Amino acid sequence: MEEYWDIYDRERKKTEVCRKRGEQLNPGEYHLIVHVCIFNHKNELMIQQRVASKKSWPNLWDVSAAGCVQAGEDSRQAAEREVREELGIQVDLSDEIPKFSFSFEHGFDDWWMIQREFSEDELSLQKEEVKTAHWASREEVMKLYQSGCFIPYHFCEKLFDMRESMGAY
Repeated sequence: MEEYWDIYDRERKKTEVCRKRGEQLNPGEYHLIVHVCIFNHKNELMIQQRVASKKSWPNLWDVSAAGCVQAGEDSRQAAEREVREELGIQVDLSDEIPKFSFSFEHGFDDWWMIQREFSEDELSLQKEEVKTAHWASREEVMKLYQSGCFIPYHFCEKLFDMRESMGAY
């Protein structure tokens, strides 16, 4: 099934335009991405390793779930869907808001930071995208990051600090 993205203007207002995933965006067209960081009460982050066949960042470790917002979805709906698809668990984000957002060359990126408690045994991984997943401490995430095995988010270590300082828990 082909995916389509809603297109936004530079003020982050949805336009009447949709583009097929992978289709080149015109100047002034932007799309929306979501990242979900799921922490547990021990301040561990659920991380996932991407499969080797992924076009971007193959075999690297990533935050809990991430992906493009599909046409007709909002950020919350996409975040819930990505977690369900990639990890096989349900999260309700109706009482949450993204903890931060930033702009990049072709769009906007909403970062959701939540706390949930579940065991790794409850995961049902999307085999086409996720090789494995587990709870990881700050130290483990930073080791993976520093060794080049984690997607190079320039604020990787700060995710653990932001979780607490933003009043997330």
